[in-house]
Amino acid sequence: MKNTITLSLAAIVMVLGFGVTNTALAQGGEDVKIGYVNPQAILANMPEMKAVQQRIQNFALRKQQELVQKEQAFQAEVTTYQQKIGVISAEAQAQEEERLGQLQAELVQAQQTAETELEQKRQELVGPLLEQIGNAINVVAERMALTYVLNTTTSTGDLVILYASEEYSAKYNITEAVMEELGMF
Repeated sequence: MKNTITLSLAAIVMVLGFGVTNTALAQGGEDVKIGYVNPQAILANMPEMKAVQQRIQNFALRKQQELVQKEQAFQAEVTTYQQKIGVISAEAQAQEEERLGQLQAELVQAQQTAETELEQKRQELVGPLLEQIGNAINVVAERMALTYVLNTTTSTGDLVILYASEEYSAKYNITEAVMEELGMF
């Protein structure tokens, strides 16, 4: 019961605190204008993105081919071991199993390294485009005197802006303005 009262009091204090803050902003004459943008849509429509995607795809294909070769070499070693398992001593068998375990660990490490290298290549190639988008967002936001600009989605694709009226969207969705700033129209 005491926890419920404490939580209720905390909720009331928070609501009153937000009310005071909003009232202070309204009385202070500060006009908070919040815009929003979809950087992923901009990135997908940038002319440079096709070349970037092709380079990333080529890099990924090279890494995949390297991994396939390593996996085939590992499988050949396993097959050779299985063929001679009945004719080698227990000590030789243990040594061979240890060697195969190390080869398997190297294969797993190579897969992890390839994933890391692919992500680094993606960041290396996409990073400058995201920086251009960020700079264009700043220019548009300053031109429109926006206080904040929100991203419409998270990096995992979850929506941040769940609803915006047509009037608000027409005024504060700056995605097209950013594309224009980038010279995409």
